[in-house]
Amino acid sequence: MKIQSIEVYLADMGGRNIPFVRVMTDEGIHGVGEAYSIGPDRATVAVIEDFAEWLIGRDPLDIEGLWQLMYAGSRFPTGSVVTSAISGIEHALWDIKGKALGVPVYELIGGKCRDKVRVYQSAGGRTPEELAENAQRLVETYGYTALKMFPFDRAGRGWGGDPLWQDMGISQAMKGAEARIAAVGDAVGEGVDIGLDAHAQIFQPAIALNLCYVLQPYFPLFLEEPLRPENREALGRLRAKSPIPIATGECLVTKYEFRDLLAHAAADIVQPDVCLMGGLWEMKKVAAMAEAEYVMVAPHNPCGPVATAVNAHFALSTHNFLILEYRSDDDPRRAAVVDAPMVLEDGYLLPPTRPGLGIDLNLDALKTMPYKAWHRKFIWRADGGLGYQ
Repeated sequence: MKIQSIEVYLADMGGRNIPFVRVMTDEGIHGVGEAYSIGPDRATVAVIEDFAEWLIGRDPLDIEGLWQLMYAGSRFPTGSVVTSAISGIEHALWDIKGKALGVPVYELIGGKCRDKVRVYQSAGGRTPEELAENAQRLVETYGYTALKMFPFDRAGRGWGGDPLWQDMGISQAMKGAEARIAAVGDAVGEGVDIGLDAHAQIFQPAIALNLCYVLQPYFPLFLEEPLRPENREALGRLRAKSPIPIATGECLVTKYEFRDLLAHAAADIVQPDVCLMGGLWEMKKVAAMAEAEYVMVAPHNPCGPVATAVNAHFALSTHNFLILEYRSDDDPRRAAVVDAPMVLEDGYLLPPTRPGLGIDLNLDALKTMPYKAWHRKFIWRADGGLGYQ
């Protein structure tokens, strides 16, 4: 079997563009994958198309060898755009291998160590009351046993020019965070875990530590990205003092950056993104490194339904998996992208049963979602400076 061609479909999924990948073979088997929408999204597409020239004519079952060809063959240590391109292609190679052998991908990467995959969804809301109402609706609708939320009063100037939390007094911001988690906890009850995501908007470790102490009485599942990811030593110092679990890793690429994170004891929970950090096998390597440090894995998964399927195979076969970020596929746009969205039952995803990843792309639907220029929302502070986003 040889790789015949590689196709990329950059689809507007309503708020961001996602590069979907198809790897075609000369034996009629094809595989699908998803790369991360980093921005500029077309840069990722260009890298995938360039890699296609390297891979055509090679055996798609040689996944480790082809990964090394793309990674080491690029010569310089790669950044997020290149690793995203590698990830999308690598997913498709696993899909091909599973189809060729007639088994789900999780059977190729260790077999099942659990019967279903626990997931959570993020709840939003301007006020504590609105946030609590949305959280309760998610639990009642989908049966989630965990949710995630932004801790502060406002994530940006999206509501009538309201001030950023960074422009409030520290006391006001902290009391606002406490009011929000208290409202959600009262609404959903003690049987539902609450994770919090600071979106790397805090620059000062002391403020992040204050937030940890404010949140601790509510026993959160984790505080995600309490600091920017560049300084792992600072994260390690924060984790050593924090009374609640620290989670991070969505911005990191390959096992090498995660090695640095673990070496600084900077996380209780790592959050690699399978569409960004180099793919499924690379994430399995990170999970093994984390397991040796008694660190759990809660994959970052904010993008498309192909990513969810890849993550499900990872979760089913990984002992130190904790929980998976999830976006409901009952959104018509998301549901249309694949022929068989994952099945959610009482807050858990059920295992795929078809060979490979268990899904295929709907090309007709993708053609109705053409690329639209996009970038992340800029967060401007009261003094005109740019806030972290």
